[in-house]
Amino acid sequence: MTASIYITSSESFSGKQAVALGVLETLNSRASTVGVFRPVVQNAAQDAVLTNMLQHVNLAAGLDAADCIGTTFDDVHTDPFGAMSRIMQRYDAIAGRCDAIVIIGSDFTDVGNPAELSFNARVAANLGAPVLLVLSGRSADGQSSRTPEAMSQVAALTVPELESEHARLLGVVVNRADASNLEPIRAAVREGLDEVQATPGAYSNAPIWALPENTLLGAPTVAELRDAVDGVLYAGDESLLDREVLGVTVAGMSMENVLERTFESGVVVVAGDRTETLVALLLAQQAETLPSVAAIVVNGPFEFSPVIESLIRGVGLGLPIIRTDYGTFDTAQRIVNTRGEFMGQNSRKTDAALADFAAHIDANELIEALKLPEVHAVTPLMFENRLLRRARADCKHIVLPEGNDDRILQAAATLLTRNVADLTILGDPSAIRQRASELGIDLSTAQLRSPQDPELIEQFAAEYARLRAHKGVTLDDARDRVQDVSYFGTMMVHLGLADGMVSGAAHTTAHTIKPSFEVVKTKPNVSIVSSVFLMALADRVLVYGDCAVNPDPTAEQLADIAISSAETAAMFGIEPRVAMLSYSTGDSGTGADVDKVREATRLVRERAPQLLVEGPLQYDAATDLAVAAKKLPGSEVAGRATVFIFPDLNTGNNTYKAVQRSAGALAIGPVLQGLNKPINDLSRGALISDIVNTVAITAIQAQRADARGA
Repeated sequence: MTASIYITSSESFSGKQAVALGVLETLNSRASTVGVFRPVVQNAAQDAVLTNMLQHVNLAAGLDAADCIGTTFDDVHTDPFGAMSRIMQRYDAIAGRCDAIVIIGSDFTDVGNPAELSFNARVAANLGAPVLLVLSGRSADGQSSRTPEAMSQVAALTVPELESEHARLLGVVVNRADASNLEPIRAAVREGLDEVQATPGAYSNAPIWALPENTLLGAPTVAELRDAVDGVLYAGDESLLDREVLGVTVAGMSMENVLERTFESGVVVVAGDRTETLVALLLAQQAETLPSVAAIVVNGPFEFSPVIESLIRGVGLGLPIIRTDYGTFDTAQRIVNTRGEFMGQNSRKTDAALADFAAHIDANELIEALKLPEVHAVTPLMFENRLLRRARADCKHIVLPEGNDDRILQAAATLLTRNVADLTILGDPSAIRQRASELGIDLSTAQLRSPQDPELIEQFAAEYARLRAHKGVTLDDARDRVQDVSYFGTMMVHLGLADGMVSGAAHTTAHTIKPSFEVVKTKPNVSIVSSVFLMALADRVLVYGDCAVNPDPTAEQLADIAISSAETAAMFGIEPRVAMLSYSTGDSGTGADVDKVREATRLVRERAPQLLVEGPLQYDAATDLAVAAKKLPGSEVAGRATVFIFPDLNTGNNTYKAVQRSAGALAIGPVLQGLNKPINDLSRGALISDIVNTVAITAIQAQRADARGA
């Protein structure tokens, strides 16, 4: 059975796409393969909504954009019956390949057709998909919020259109609602449904949710405003054109009054011959006391003098300066009338939409209403979403020492927006705030701390000198050492000022983890710090260790690594069945290398008799049931292993990379294990998503440490 949900709205600009993204995210954590389907689009060759949504689904079903489109508006007008038939055929072709499908209705682009909602209801009924109805909490012109009474009327007028086409209502989302009236709006919509229900109790079980208006989601980017005014980028960092603009200031007044009226992420329109105002704005962007604007739009045909051109180039700000030939009125009007697209690749909008959805819509209630069938496969998207959900459930404080890296700042913005963790970011607070403003990200809820903080340096130095006195470390030595960001962050974790640390985007593994060996140290009964990668394959997650830390572990160390890796697997919901890997299986081989693995297996069984472990095992015997039946029949591990322990770093590191590349696996890690408190390393080529995942893992490790009283 494929669970499906049809998302449609009663009017344009309801924010349906943001709601659809939240539904996708919810389903991604519960279903192996989630598809997206667009019954009707304007252009069969390209649909922006579908392109955006496909970035957020697991494509293991082999779907591409062409598979996910039913028909076009032109076809619907030309042959309505044939178009409906094609929609049903195209939907059926993908339904059997997915556990769940999110169907996103048309977008009120078919101008002049007031019956578009009825048409969407008819499609939903024919596809057998219940409707999640999105109602706009804004007036038709978008200028004001609708009152609860108005929302009751909208619901009472809209739902009968679904009923008349025999579509089943799953629930209602009032989007872009007045934040101060969410509960009254929900109650009013319930009353509106009660007034129009043909059968008593017909809608009593339909959940009603309300999402507050979030101006960021409809905000245009600097690039969209540049296009709206037919402008060109005169100066500034091209990468900052993706920053959202939250309003406009027209510089038609004195310089002082212009500066008083600028605001964070606003755009300022300046006439080309008002160069004194332009210079003041450039100066203001270097002052911490004034807002950081997203761009300056210089309008009019006036050329800059050579001295002004030289000044602009010499200042070297990343702030985009756009030039347009339009007059002030036309420029301002075009900017004000530009509504931003909700683009899936815009991480700030995506984070904001998902955070709002998680805060106001009960995922369990939605899943229950959908009657989603239980699935046992675990895809990379499912695993990532489960990580974030677990981290959010008990928010921990993580320190990020590399505040001078844009990837760290962008990942931090995602983590904070989605409430995954509380954060301290190390670096020059002024420089971090300035760069965050330039990137258009919000780090206001993070602690920004300098590793040269004199008070903390004295506290950390005294503790580090005490811990390392046996190595001859003096207080002066300690003062120098703890100002290194890795030591500073590790000391924060050691002294309880943070629950964990994630570093390595700009530092080596050794630089990241050496302080933890000296300060945090290993857990009781653990002799060695090791690492694992969580390898998310198409339908399951495996654990590979050690692939990053220990070059050639002894049998005793290998046993420690196996036990720690099994604990890590269990921590992340993976039933541990441990394969101790070698070049031979069972008793078939001899030699120092295989004997080491054989001895390590014996030690694991001795130290952790409850653990399912087998070794030595070849990789194929560990993963393939048919091979296992021939090489090691009757084993509870062979053919179904979930934890793979490699005999040395050379084998482990090459194997994880080979599987990552050849099988398209998502490799999450390295995850360090064996330490008293969680410290984790990043690859210097880490993507923003890698940093987000690693922080979530570190937070979950901290949760486990708290549960154990560590």
